Amino acid sequence: MSNALHTLKELAVLGAHPATDQRRHRRVALPLLGRFMRANRHEYPCKLNDISVGGAAINSPVEVEAGERIVVYFDHLGGLEGHVVRLFEGGFAMQFKATAHKREKLAAQLTWLINRDVLSGADQRRHERIPVEERTQSVVLDSGETLACQVVDVSISGASLNMTERPPVGTKLMLGRLRGRVVRHHEQGIGVQFIDIQEPEALRRHFT
Repeated sequence: MSNALHTLKELAVLGAHPATDQRRHRRVALPLLGRFMRANRHEYPCKLNDISVGGAAINSPVEVEAGERIVVYFDHLGGLEGHVVRLFEGGFAMQFKATAHKREKLAAQLTWLINRDVLSGADQRRHERIPVEERTQSVVLDSGETLACQVVDVSISGASLNMTERPPVGTKLMLGRLRGRVVRHHEQGIGVQFIDIQEPEALRRHFT
């Protein structure tokens, strides 16, 4: 796990220097499924091969053009904008257009995903818990149904909710402005994993 934790330092340092050659950014293999939107606003499914704070290699069912503007979306990473810099058989490589803040956030997200894989089955919510004052909340399911809940605890990657109803595992929902999905049931309610890794300060503002 030490190697994975070391990755955060390397990714963050490289992410702070946008002028650095993009191929010098450390790339990590993350086989995530997602989708991408072309300049004509048509969307297609895709699969991530590898990624760094500077760009990514992506498998695509359709051919794109070099220089084309692309927006990709992957769970846990959110939307990433950039342009195609290289084509290869079955896909393309893209360079991200991102601010320093976005690169730092992406470095943290990538490191969390790497550490999650390294832990291989261990508790994936081993993150600092955010103090919760406004415990009474509501969740809105993707069906549009609104359910009352009590927030037990929350971290940058998810939350534990006490609630009478237990939506099926995999159900997508909104906890306030936070998008997530049900990943487990427990005696008093459900466990929710956020679609995007959240920033601690944003969570503190949301729940205090």
